[in-house]
Amino acid sequence: MFQTLRSVVFVVQIYAVMAILGIVFLPWALLSPKGARAACKTWCHWTFWSARWMVGLRCEVRGEIPQGEVLIAAKHQSFLDIIMIFEALPAAKFIMKKELLYTPVIGQYAYRIGCVPVDRGKRGAAIEKMVRDVEAGRANPGQLIIYSQGTRVPPGARVPYKVGTYVLYEQAGQPCVPAATNAGVLWPRKGLRIRPGLAVVEFLPAIAPGLAREEFMSRLPQEVEGRSDALLREAGFDPAGPPYA
Repeated sequence: MFQTLRSVVFVVQIYAVMAILGIVFLPWALLSPKGARAACKTWCHWTFWSARWMVGLRCEVRGEIPQGEVLIAAKHQSFLDIIMIFEALPAAKFIMKKELLYTPVIGQYAYRIGCVPVDRGKRGAAIEKMVRDVEAGRANPGQLIIYSQGTRVPPGARVPYKVGTYVLYEQAGQPCVPAATNAGVLWPRKGLRIRPGLAVVEFLPAIAPGLAREEFMSRLPQEVEGRSDALLREAGFDPAGPPYA
């Protein structure tokens, strides 16, 4: 019960700080994307610092941090893995749901740092528009993050990987860096209680450009799911058991 109360207070204060930073950094963010990125990085640092002493949650990023123009295919379990990936990368930008553009502070700053909003329509039309929007956003170089399963997936649940990741990988001709996580065990997508422990995001060895669709779509989930399962076990969760909601 006490941990739940601490979790609620923690979440309320990080959103309050988000609003304050959004106002403080607004003039710089309007003038330059660097201002928007600085605001987001500052908020990430605050979130990690306050999470450690308020709810006992520690964060660790493993593997070689991607640099330059690269596609990152990440496992998505929690709001926390978004924060961890963004803070770790020098110039992160996300493929994001178009609806998030209308979220106060988050939407406006995401647009300023070069995130790519996409519609969740028919698959073929959605993929074509995503490719066009990514190409339009190439003027803002950086690391493009896509969540290959299309949504947050509870630890232990098995959801197919969508072909959109391969389409971007093929079109861009860039390496694809898989990223695994166990963040959903500690900061779940549902509920109010955040668990103490060590949340990990791990960048895996890059997949070189040029693989055929079948090989890429076989290798990517194998690597991401295999390493994510290992991280889940490290956090005390059995991925072979029922999903962690």
